[in-house]
Amino acid sequence: RALGDPAPRSFAQCAQLASLQEEAGVPKATDMIRQLVEGHEAAARTIRGVFPAAEQGSDEPTADLLTQRLQIHDKTAWMLRSMLE
Repeated sequence: RALGDPAPRSFAQCAQLASLQEEAGVPKATDMIRQLVEGHEAAARTIRGVFPAAEQGSDEPTADLLTQRLQIHDKTAWMLRSMLE
């Protein structure tokens, strides 16, 4: 919104923008962990894909926010992967 675009306001709008599939059943614990790893890795890929736009627009605050979020998703995915070994 700060850049002039409205934020999604409904679940349906958010669902259309989602890149992860919703789980319909109740998976085993290890499968849940794998899904969490996949989700954090997907978020990290998305963040990496946004960096060029922030750099092109000389938007340092957004680049800083992306860096902070990327660190969290990378670290969490690493910690979850360690539970699968």
